[in-house]
Amino acid sequence: MSGSSTVNFASATGIDSVAGAIIFAVLYVPPLGYFAFQSFKLRSRIVIVLTLFCAIRIAAFIIRAILAGVESAGENLGLLIADDILIGVGFFSLLYPAYALVLDREESLDNQPPRNIISSITRNRRVFRMIMALAVALGITGSNLTSPSNIDTGLALRKASTIIFLVLTILQAIRTLILIKIELSVSSRYRRAANESFGTTHGVYILLAISVFLMIREIYSTVTISSPTKPTNEKTWYPLFALPEWLAVICYATPGLSLVLSPGREIWNYRIRL
Repeated sequence: MSGSSTVNFASATGIDSVAGAIIFAVLYVPPLGYFAFQSFKLRSRIVIVLTLFCAIRIAAFIIRAILAGVESAGENLGLLIADDILIGVGFFSLLYPAYALVLDREESLDNQPPRNIISSITRNRRVFRMIMALAVALGITGSNLTSPSNIDTGLALRKASTIIFLVLTILQAIRTLILIKIELSVSSRYRRAANESFGTTHGVYILLAISVFLMIREIYSTVTISSPTKPTNEKTWYPLFALPEWLAVICYATPGLSLVLSPGREIWNYRIRL
């Protein structure tokens, strides 16, 4: 009878599939190895950030598999909170590379987009990083507020974090569309280096695909966090949240898209910066 009072938090929140979590943990191993190798081979902060994202996702899915498969683990609220934090805040290391790469590609154009106050703000990398840091802080704080006295505050902070990330994702998508418009204009030509890779030549379309995957993920996250009383439906969570993230990571692995050559060598006649 004593066990009847024990709450399985994982099951209550909809975490049931061991197989799904294991599959995605395994799926992230190849890109983790690829980006880790490239981070040692090349000096690219973008690649390091993507390596961090893959490592975070592997850890999160391993924890998720344990929560779903081990009864005592599912009853551990701290473990559930850790998984929630890893799933939530890891998104920054998937979103920022897309934003940075779009700006890098814009700056390599002969035909620069018009500059105004709004454009200057939306192109400010430091401001973008600061807002992302705020979203991460709100998400972590909100996930840790689980007692009955402050659970509403925690939920409000998590919603605020999700909405901020949604706005930043929309901003990144808009900048991608602006880049596409400029690239397709007749007067715009890249100052390309010799022996261009696939990622350099077709990078704008790959960045568009990444933007679509990020939008699907973040819209789903925003919709579901609006209904906190409903447990996660893993039949929709994996295809609409987990899968788009992984597909975006695979797009980032396109040769030439996010890799920076060693100092003194350049892509598009300028050095990519973070």
